[in-house]
Amino acid sequence: MHATSITTATPLRFTTAGSVDDGKSTLIGRLLWDSKSLLSDQVTALEAGSRRAGQMPIDFSLVTDGLLAEREQGITIDVAYRYFATPARKFIIGDAPGHEQYTRNMVTAASTADVAVLLVDAVHGLQPQTRRHAFLARWAGITRLVLAVNKMDLVNWDRARFEAIHAEFTALAAHLGFVEVHAIPLSALTGDMVASRGDALPWYGGPTLLAYLESVDVVRSRATQPLRFPVQRITRSLAAQRGRPQRGLQGTLASGTLEVGIEVVVMPGALRAVIAGIDGPDGPVSVALPGHAVTVRLDRDIDVARGDLLAAADARPRVTREIVADLCWFDAEPLQPAASYLIKHTTRTVRARITGLVHAVDLATLSPVAPPADVGMNDLVRARVSVSEPLAVDAFHDDRTTGAFIVIDEVSNRTVAAGTIV
Repeated sequence: MHATSITTATPLRFTTAGSVDDGKSTLIGRLLWDSKSLLSDQVTALEAGSRRAGQMPIDFSLVTDGLLAEREQGITIDVAYRYFATPARKFIIGDAPGHEQYTRNMVTAASTADVAVLLVDAVHGLQPQTRRHAFLARWAGITRLVLAVNKMDLVNWDRARFEAIHAEFTALAAHLGFVEVHAIPLSALTGDMVASRGDALPWYGGPTLLAYLESVDVVRSRATQPLRFPVQRITRSLAAQRGRPQRGLQGTLASGTLEVGIEVVVMPGALRAVIAGIDGPDGPVSVALPGHAVTVRLDRDIDVARGDLLAAADARPRVTREIVADLCWFDAEPLQPAASYLIKHTTRTVRARITGLVHAVDLATLSPVAPPADVGMNDLVRARVSVSEPLAVDAFHDDRTTGAFIVIDEVSNRTVAAGTIV
């Protein structure tokens, strides 16, 4: 088969966030409805649920607010994931909670997202939770954000109100370091500027929310970063020319561009090799981009195992047993400084201990403060971490894959925290 590059479009992962009642669930429901991504039985259930709730013709928030507790309280508690597609792209949505006590859910939704859609109620403007979610989105590695100024119908589609909110948020975004902030006025209730333009906002000349999400390029930016390919699995097959077993390294390219003929190093051991072949889902390819799952063949038989990392020979990650990282604590049980935990970093799992706390982050002011005596659920702290085996790491803001890890309780096997390396 002739070798070509993989051209399948990578799905866009985005998360919605914002203060309570800013309309996140309604916005997602409207997106799914207007893009005709709901099945007939889902439409029937949605219409029936809307009638029972007395919200006619359609209460779009019922599409994502699936937990019974959410429907009773009228809020989103868990992270609701939804999948939909348009002719231009496939999408994965994470609907994050708005309440402060569900910070860990917000971090979970943002950790794998390419873009954050941050909603602001046009009536009430920026709220403390708006600032908190913007901080958490950037902390979780999101560099592109949509400021969706919702409920524009309640302020008579006032351009001055939209521009005032946009200006206030621009100052915050500059402090947080977002690469791009795209502001869109809209109404999830009426549908204006969500999937279709509508007639109510003639003064806004930018794209609708859906048009922006269809066109934003996140793969290209990751492709220009240094090569990082975590090895997930080793396979063996008979080499056609030599009649002996040949090893394939399977995994998903995290960043950089993988090409036949380039030199790589296998970390953490720094053994050198050349990419001899790349196999995609449909056969040999010459180039792979971030997000593509491939099998890589090297030009020589060297020691490679699950948990190793193929990296650019001229831009290697740092190899260390001591990490300074920001931790968001997920578990109801507080952090135990003397306990041994497991850290899962890319495809490698090692034992670790939290050896010290540098500071905590006050999510109300977004400022460093003295760490608490007990680090509990939803706390965000900077910590020193010692690991039992060398890890090949990058700073999180340089690479979201090699710069992140999760912390697992060794006894219960619960995921107790997420970490980002500084």
